[in-house]
This record gives sequence, structure tokens and C-alpha cells, in this order.
Amino acid sequence: MNESQLILADFLPKKLPNIQTIGLQEIDLEKLSLASKHKTTKGSIYLYIHPDINSIFKSISQQVEIIKAAGGLVKNGEGAYLFIHRLGKWDLPKGKVENNEKMKAAAVREVEEECGIRIDYLGPKLHTTYHTYMMRGKLVLKQTNWYEMGVNKSPKLTPQKEEDITDARWISKDDFKMVLDNTYPMITQLIQKI
Repeated sequence: MNESQLILADFLPKKLPNIQTIGLQEIDLEKLSLASKHKTTKGSIYLYIHPDINSIFKSISQQVEIIKAAGGLVKNGEGAYLFIHRLGKWDLPKGKVENNEKMKAAAVREVEEECGIRIDYLGPKLHTTYHTYMMRGKLVLKQTNWYEMGVNKSPKLTPQKEEDITDARWISKDDFKMVLDNTYPMITQLIQKI
């Protein structure tokens, strides 16, 4: 939700700064999404704890349209990772899954289209993230499956301009601070897994 996060858990997570616990009646994705745009609540972390979190998530997700997407965390032969710069933020390549398309196939297709490369290795699913945004005046929930990927050597990157990608580059772990200073919370979580 913009720069804020909603965490649904069946336990109390440790080491979460600025956490705000909320009740079930307060889990209105549209209201939370709108609130997360304000300066005073931007970057907030909302936490709801329940022993059957899967049923809670199912109930919440039935309130909005779900758009499925897939993307990749791509490592090149020199050990650097692929990042794109889109709409003023560093991100990872991803995109919507087409009708009758498998998630893994969509992930590879989107990475290849957005960066002008050919994926040589497709590994396991790393993580699934969720984020909300407004589309045609309605709140939608995007579910993105992220996959480990690799390419041989360090191919030249060609950002897909029609997708608002202004830069695509290979970034070493030593330079991740540049990305972490200007990215989304879910991308930060993926990077921390490396």
C-alpha cells in the first residue's frame, strides 16, 4: 500500500519498527491504501495477528480484484543483479500474467521483454508479494510471484521505454544502498534475502 505495509501474522514478529496493531474491523484495504498516502502515515506498518491467518487473508482478498503477476531476481555471470528504474523508483522486472499462461513462463517473458535479455536459468520461486493500487477508480491487489533467475556473462540491457522503464542496470551487492534508498518495501525484503 504505497509506502506502508499490512502484515497478517499468526505470531508477533520481532524487530519491526513503528508497528501499529489493528483489529479486524480496521482491515479495509481501500481505507488503509488511501491513508498510506498521507505524510503522517506514509511508511506505517500495520499488524493484525490471528491464529487462522489464511482464512483472514482469503476474506480480505475477496473484497478486491486480484491481478496475478510474475517477475525475477536475476543474477548475471559476474555476480551482479538486475534492477530497473521505473516511475522514479528502483524495482525488479515483473509484469502481469496473461490468460492461460503459467507463472514461471510469465516471469521469464516479462524479464526478457522489460530488459531486452534472454534468461539462461530459471530457478525456484523465492517469494510472493502483494501490493495494492488504484486501477480505473477501483482498488486492486497485485499478487506477484518472484523467481530466481540467471544469465550467462553480463548481457547489455535495453529498458522497455513503453513500460515507463527509464533505466535497467546490473548492480553489485556492494552498491545495493543506491537501490535500498529509493525502492519499495517489498523489494527491500526481496533484496535482504540475497
